[in-house]
Amino acid sequence: MPIFESSLPVLLGVAVLSYLLGSVPFGIVITRALGLGDLRKIGSGNIGATNVLRTGNKGAALATLLLDAGKGGIAVALARALTASPEYPTPLGFVIHLFSGPIEDAAQLAALASFLGHLFPVWLGFKGGKGVATFLGTMLVLDWRVGLACCATWGVTAAITRISSLSALVAAALSSLWLVVFHEGHMILLAVLLTLLIYWKHWPNLERIKAGTEPKIGRKNA
Repeated sequence: MPIFESSLPVLLGVAVLSYLLGSVPFGIVITRALGLGDLRKIGSGNIGATNVLRTGNKGAALATLLLDAGKGGIAVALARALTASPEYPTPLGFVIHLFSGPIEDAAQLAALASFLGHLFPVWLGFKGGKGVATFLGTMLVLDWRVGLACCATWGVTAAITRISSLSALVAAALSSLWLVVFHEGHMILLAVLLTLLIYWKHWPNLERIKAGTEPKIGRKNA
């Protein structure tokens, strides 16, 4: 469990700002800007990078992936910046703090709020994406070692199965294990909550995986 040290107004401000940042639908913004159509009417209808890839534009998919991951990571970094103590007197020390600071209340709340923003964006009637990129982005900034381990898990699973959804499910499921390995037990509750939400949003994918009908990475059809 995280230790709550920040004041309630600070935590509320972090939650609101992080949610709004997480709710920016970069997939829709990018595909519309490039004239690729309404992403919600393409492939699976999801607003994430995997569905953007189904438009055939790899650059748009990569940009969506980076921005969706970035908004989660930036939310965590901003929370740490807002609650940083004077014990980081040098710029280098402050930057190190942003990417590997203690797993404190504001950072964890920012991670959860930005993730919920992506899943339930106010701009899209609370119908958003599945949160995989945002999950990885938050993990990378909360603890870069855990984040890299989750990304590696996704990459290895994707290389073997060529199924993006299965890779996401495996990476999320193993995130708690990586937290234990790297002695970051304070983040276990957060990881479990994010994992449960990812599995819930991927329930149709799980059904297709069981049936053997889940599409492979790169296919344009859903």
